[in-house]
Amino acid sequence: MIDTKTRSQHNVPPANILDRIGIPSVLVWGFIGLLLFMIGDGVESGYLAPYLSELHFSDKAVGSVFTLYGFAAALAGWLSGALSDVWGPRRVISIGLVIWVAFEVLFLTLGIKNANYTAILITYGLRGLGYPLFAYGFLVWITVAAPKYRLASAMGWFWFAFTGGLPTLGSQVAKYAIPRIGAYNTLWASTGLVVLGGIVLLVGVRDKRGSRRLVASQEEPLKALIGSLELAYRNPKTLVACIVRAINTAPEFGFFIILPAFFQTTIGFSQSQYLNVLGAIFLSNIIWNLLFGLIGDRFGWRKTVAICGGFGSAVSTLALYYVPLTTHHYGLSILIGMFYGATLAGYVPLSALTPMLAPDHRGEALSLLSLGASASMLLGPALVTLFLGLAGVVGMMWIFAALYFASGLMALVLRTPNDTRTGV
Repeated sequence: MIDTKTRSQHNVPPANILDRIGIPSVLVWGFIGLLLFMIGDGVESGYLAPYLSELHFSDKAVGSVFTLYGFAAALAGWLSGALSDVWGPRRVISIGLVIWVAFEVLFLTLGIKNANYTAILITYGLRGLGYPLFAYGFLVWITVAAPKYRLASAMGWFWFAFTGGLPTLGSQVAKYAIPRIGAYNTLWASTGLVVLGGIVLLVGVRDKRGSRRLVASQEEPLKALIGSLELAYRNPKTLVACIVRAINTAPEFGFFIILPAFFQTTIGFSQSQYLNVLGAIFLSNIIWNLLFGLIGDRFGWRKTVAICGGFGSAVSTLALYYVPLTTHHYGLSILIGMFYGATLAGYVPLSALTPMLAPDHRGEALSLLSLGASASMLLGPALVTLFLGLAGVVGMMWIFAALYFASGLMALVLRTPNDTRTGV
């Protein structure tokens, strides 16, 4: 709770309950819309890989689909911050929504319905441009609307809505919908949720700052994009933050490929039990996203990311493999999944920390952060494609744990120029 003196220093008006818990009240419908959008986007997360395998595509072919999707998402993540700066977040969000829906319809009609691998590869890959523009465009909007002293808490709510949908509630929608309407029609239902979420955000949020460009009028999109790359060269800490963010969720997207078979074939869980483990991971994650936003504001952003995020995720990743393997116990697997979900949330303060590494170039810094977030969708599946055949599932889990440990070491160098709270 910010005191009266601090509130006066920041020229902050009396806050309502939403502002006090870290949600900018002008954006409340945006958080709801984001949650609905990400539920729709996350419906496929627990079953699309095995569903494509059922269409008689090889593991390598399926991995290539997700790798291309990740490449497109990484590109869109990089574009999202810079384009939000020069076009305004609302326009970028709208473009992301249109791309997602258009290519999902083509994915379902030309690709999945006809089991046409080329169509699946192209349409699903291009659909990867959609969600980062939508979600990370809204992330930029939050940095404009949220006061600095609430920024980590606001980011916690962003990731609460983001992971609340992908894959927490999304996987639960799949769990109940697939037995009733089938896997194919479930994908159509997910499209409806995405459309609903987009409408709620774009109609419900009236904050005019989202419709305005956030940089000087003479700056063009290409210059803004180049500026983010120049920032990585001028200020290497922003590049380190980008890499740390990429590592944060790279294993998560790799898990979507390797964990279904591990839990269902090796461990012997049913699809419903596996989806419950997946749901437990991300139910824990969304709760801890909020808590680590608050913890980061008090304990220190850098230390929270390094210790709770990087080092904690290294331990929980290995536990996620060895505990189910040695016990075959469903309840313990749920608990270990919740442990992994909690440590995954330890990276939340990075979204507040990164803009402060370059306070005069926040949009460009966020472009790099969004690039890292989206690149994780490429990095995770790409590592699986490259090493699963050689190392097996156990080798992949050690590779991912090593990446997490390395990210913890990297996070320790992310001291900001002026704010000592982020460096303690």
